[in-house]
Amino acid sequence: MKLQELLVDVATIKTIGTVDREVGQIQFDSRKLSAGDVFIAQKGTQVDGHRFIPMAEEAGVAAIVCEDLPKERKDGITYLQVESASKALGLMACAFYGHPSRELKLVGVTGTNGKTTTVTLLYDLFRRLAYSTGMLSTVVNKINEAEITATHTTGDALQINQLLRKMADAGVQYCFMEASSHAIHQHRIAGLDFDGGVFTNITHDHLDYHQTFKDYIFAKKMLFDQLPAHAFALVNADDKRGPVMLQNCKAKHYTYALRGLSDFPAKIVSNGFHGLEIEVEGQPVFFRLIGAFNAYNLMVAYVVASIFEIPKEDVLLELSALTGAPGRFELVPNALRKVAIVDYAHTPDALENVLKTIQEIRQQGQQMITVVGCGGDRDKTKRPKMAHIAAKLSDKVILTADNPRSEDPQVILQEMAEGLEITQRAKVLQILDRKEAIRTANMLAEQKDIILVAGKGHETYQEIQGVRHHFDDREVIREILV
Repeated sequence: MKLQELLVDVATIKTIGTVDREVGQIQFDSRKLSAGDVFIAQKGTQVDGHRFIPMAEEAGVAAIVCEDLPKERKDGITYLQVESASKALGLMACAFYGHPSRELKLVGVTGTNGKTTTVTLLYDLFRRLAYSTGMLSTVVNKINEAEITATHTTGDALQINQLLRKMADAGVQYCFMEASSHAIHQHRIAGLDFDGGVFTNITHDHLDYHQTFKDYIFAKKMLFDQLPAHAFALVNADDKRGPVMLQNCKAKHYTYALRGLSDFPAKIVSNGFHGLEIEVEGQPVFFRLIGAFNAYNLMVAYVVASIFEIPKEDVLLELSALTGAPGRFELVPNALRKVAIVDYAHTPDALENVLKTIQEIRQQGQQMITVVGCGGDRDKTKRPKMAHIAAKLSDKVILTADNPRSEDPQVILQEMAEGLEITQRAKVLQILDRKEAIRTANMLAEQKDIILVAGKGHETYQEIQGVRHHFDDREVIREILV
């Protein structure tokens, strides 16, 4: 491919050398470079790719895209200065793979909570409706029934476009993808042709990265700012930031809600461990998912399908048969027949939603026992909040390790415990070993009680000092509750 073909949508500040030349692969990892490749020198949060320009030159690359031109340059290499190397990477990745997002209907889902469940529901719904469907999610990427392991909430620009190209070549008609705030801010979705954008909700999270809540909101809004006029923008009208997402958005606006006015109104009729009954646009429907937060996720799936003009009767029939995403309010069957729930809730708001949902549907006399931790190397401000919410809405709480990563897990637990009120401390235990914490919860629970293990959800590992050890909350529950 010619370099100039990759640069069609890229605004360059300065070009040194010719763009009328053949190039190989696009790379942003200097370790993967081969002669003739294009190296994109990104300024990352941890590492500045400009440091590796000499390595790229030594590897014999054809071109280097950077924000700061090196003072000394090597003959035979084309140097391109751009305002944002990350954005250039996204745009060039789209061109390199032949703009696959233009060959299918692509819908991006963003928000603090509900992204994975919503994307999974949409994927499952459209597959049941006999459409060729793709999914890009935290848990797994899918091209129809073929599964590809996911490594991030949203992959890098090259991974995304490579997967979309495979989808387009496989005849995929619809693709539903999670769009994390990190990915949006880092331009990993730059150049993608979205047919729709969905906003679920927003609460305090990732402030270790975005620094301020305003920056976090703006990062989410960037998805809607880039939607074209032919697309739709669907937002949760019950979230006060929903209207913010629609400001200056060129796409057609739609809203959904359970409490307030919206284009697609609904209300919960009943909510229990057996499922949800929701009145959708005046029609009562029973769903297998549990909890008010899932009512919102179900509404997104219903509205998106309706916008794509799929008969509403068919949509509701198939939606009513679906279950949620793995590790999202997942009831874990066990030999003791105790109510054991695993949930990915790793933000204060998500944990509060899950616990309030359980409070709403539990029977009188049922104790609520919560096992929860916080990940290391992540937003520390939420740690005391998580412990406080768990203690406020549970009868007993066990603080334990999540994914401590490079941090001391005992320090994380201490920082969580700082959020406890004096009156709450008597019902809170600290057990560092997560398996022992779950074992203790089982010992504390009577037959009728409820055990919630929060924070890791679908994850099948525990990361400690850079090493991932196999650990699955659901497996541990089935092993212990015998």
